[in-house]
Amino acid sequence: MRGKVILEEAWALPRLEEKTKWWASLFSHEPEKHTQEIQDLTETRLAYADKHGVGYTILSYTAPGVQDIFDPKEAQALAVEINDYAAEKIKAHPDTLGSFATLSMHNPEEAAAELTRCVKEYGFLGALVNDTQRAGADGDDMIFYDGPEWDVFWKTVTDLDVPFYLHPRNPTGTIHEKLWKDRSWLIGPPLSFAHGVSLHLLGMVTNGVFDRHPKLQIIIGHLGEHIPFDLWRINHWFEDRKKLLNPGLDCKKTIREYFNENVWITTSGHFSTTTLNFCCNEVGSDRILFSVDYPFENFEDACGWFDNMEINTADRKKIGRENAKKLFKLGKYKDSETKVI
Repeated sequence: MRGKVILEEAWALPRLEEKTKWWASLFSHEPEKHTQEIQDLTETRLAYADKHGVGYTILSYTAPGVQDIFDPKEAQALAVEINDYAAEKIKAHPDTLGSFATLSMHNPEEAAAELTRCVKEYGFLGALVNDTQRAGADGDDMIFYDGPEWDVFWKTVTDLDVPFYLHPRNPTGTIHEKLWKDRSWLIGPPLSFAHGVSLHLLGMVTNGVFDRHPKLQIIIGHLGEHIPFDLWRINHWFEDRKKLLNPGLDCKKTIREYFNENVWITTSGHFSTTTLNFCCNEVGSDRILFSVDYPFENFEDACGWFDNMEINTADRKKIGRENAKKLFKLGKYKDSETKVI
């Protein structure tokens, strides 16, 4: 299939190469190759895209990124540097490359202002944030974005009419020491990423973020960070148990309704036909977006799977590009009108 859109596609600043190599060593058996690929925003990336039928790529800064910086001024300065760098790199490729804004999430007003700048000045298509923001003198605190103090930020997101991608980051500080240090092989894709993002997203549900901002659109990757497989059980306890026990849970809608109206999931790094079919049945093909998770995953695995798996043409077209075109209000881009067989 030509003209696919992908949107969990990482890059890193070349000046931070040593840190990138260290991070790559945790996820790649070829850290040097990974480092070179993640630092390239255009040539290598676009060559892979063309070879494998990807028409448009939305870039985002790699995890843990700015969410790992617990000094607020340093985090804000890095976010601005990242956004300016990305804007400069992609401006010559408007029909193949877009970008999410990188944000420091220490302060909701500051984050809202930077997102506004990126959308209005650079045409960025939303924001991607790597789960909770590290904070505090030693970086051991975590800032969640599900409290009422973040309403000013979420109002800005909805006023700008752009989506927000809630991406994972590695566990740090006390959480790492107590839960993950002796179970290090479970850090990342096997478990910790889904653990962090699912907690954060369900916190947004139960703390009323979507009730206060009903037009807010949140994207989560990796076919839903395990949540779709628990939707029945979550709904059962929210609707049939907890409300009877009167613990103060006051969601105005069911968990399924929030997934139907506010949440999107991507195929990033999760190339299983069985799992995708399950998600189509559970959350619907209208809320699923194709993605690769490059360079942590490769184009050949992702696109080869998606282009050749057994799925009806209508769903392949929706998941592959039409849902993304609608969500991001994309105009024409490379191969955007190519016929899907």
